[in-house]
Amino acid sequence: MIAVVLAIVAATAVGVGAERRWAAGAVRFGRRLIDTMVWALLPFITFFIVARLHLGGGVGIGLALAFVELAAVGGLAYIIGARVLHLPRPSTGALILTVILANTGYLGIPLNAVLLGHDALAPAIAWDTIVSQVMLYTAGFAIGAAFGTAAGESPRERMKAFVTRNPVLWALLAGLAAPEALAPQALVDVARFAAAYALLPVGFFILGVNLMGEREEGTLRFPPPLTAPIGVSIVLRMVVAPALLLGLSAVTVGVPDAYVVQAAMPTGINSLIVGHLYGLDLRLAASAIAWTTTIAVGAAVAVSVLGV
Repeated sequence: MIAVVLAIVAATAVGVGAERRWAAGAVRFGRRLIDTMVWALLPFITFFIVARLHLGGGVGIGLALAFVELAAVGGLAYIIGARVLHLPRPSTGALILTVILANTGYLGIPLNAVLLGHDALAPAIAWDTIVSQVMLYTAGFAIGAAFGTAAGESPRERMKAFVTRNPVLWALLAGLAAPEALAPQALVDVARFAAAYALLPVGFFILGVNLMGEREEGTLRFPPPLTAPIGVSIVLRMVVAPALLLGLSAVTVGVPDAYVVQAAMPTGINSLIVGHLYGLDLRLAASAIAWTTTIAVGAAVAVSVLGV
C-alpha cells in the first residue's frame, strides 16, 4: 500500500512540475498521453484481459447490485448538478462521471488487501473488471457524448461520437467474443503488467498536469478549493454509494466486504480521460479526483500505520 501511495504522490508531483516548467507544452503532452491510452494502451489491455475472463456464477448478485447503486448515485448527481446547482452541461456531465467512475483498480485492489486480507482480492478484482470497466466503456463514454462540448449538438452527432470515440468498448466486445486461443498467455501477462504498473503513473501524471493547468489565479492550491460540486461528488462517491450498496444488500443477499470497500473508492482517473475526449469540465473532474483520492489514501495510511 505504501508503494502505491508513493507512486501516486510522485507521479502527481512530476505532472505538476512539468506544467510549471513547460506550461502549454506539458498540457499538450498530457493530451497526447490520453489519446495514446484511449486509442492504443487501454484497448490492448482490455482485449487480452477480457478474453481470458470467465463470466460464471462467481460474479454474484452483488455485482448486479453494484450497477443499481451506480445508476442511483449517477441519477442523484444529475438532479443535484442540473436542478439544484444549475451547472452548465459540461460540468453536470463531469459531476456525474466523478460519482460513477471509481478508482477500484489502482487503489481499490491493494486497499482491500490491506483492510481485509488477500482473500478479498478475488471479489475486488471481479468488481473492478465487471463493474468499473463496463461502467467506463458504456455509461462513462455515453455521458461524455451526451454532455460534452466536443461531441456535436444533435442526438445523432452525439451517438456518432459515442461510437467512434470509444475504441475500448470495441476492444471489450471483441474480448468477450474472442476464443482464448486468440489471447496467448504471454500477451495476457503483458496486458496485466501494463494495467498494474503503467496506467497508475501515467494517470496521476495527467492529473498533476491538469491540476496545475486548470488552476486559478496562477497558483496551485492543494487540495483544490472545496466547492459545492466537489462536496456533492465526495458525499455521493464515498458515502452514499457504499450506503446504498449496504441497503440493497440488506433487502436482498449479503455481499462480500470487498464490494463495500470498492463501492467507497475515490473518483477514477478515467473521468479525466472521458472529459478530455468529449469536452467536459476538467477542473471539476481533477479537483474531485484530488479530494477523494486524498481522503482515501489518508484513510489507508492510517489503517496501515495503526493496524486496525
